[in-house]
Amino acid sequence: MLATDQTILREAETWRRAGRSVALATVIETWGSAPRPVGSHLVIERDGNFLGSVSGGCVEGDVIAESLDVIEDGRARVLEFGVADETAWRAGLSCGGRIRVYVERID
Repeated sequence: MLATDQTILREAETWRRAGRSVALATVIETWGSAPRPVGSHLVIERDGNFLGSVSGGCVEGDVIAESLDVIEDGRARVLEFGVADETAWRAGLSCGGRIRVYVERID
């Protein structure tokens, strides 16, 4: 069972209050068959702990890696994932859809 948005956002707040560096990834757009709807969240802290999902597992590894960069440099990013020849063997969505994910540091 996936964590609820409230649980994910509460955990982000708990981590921040404990002095941990945190990023929040949010699905901002989908096309076609997407595993998670717009508004889905994934919260990540500097040590690599995370809660939530933006893709049901298809691209979480790449989102977490990018989130660690966002935590480090503070620059938000928009990530796009889908199935394409150049990404078929890396992170991609096997469902054939595409998603855009906004990643921001929570200060």
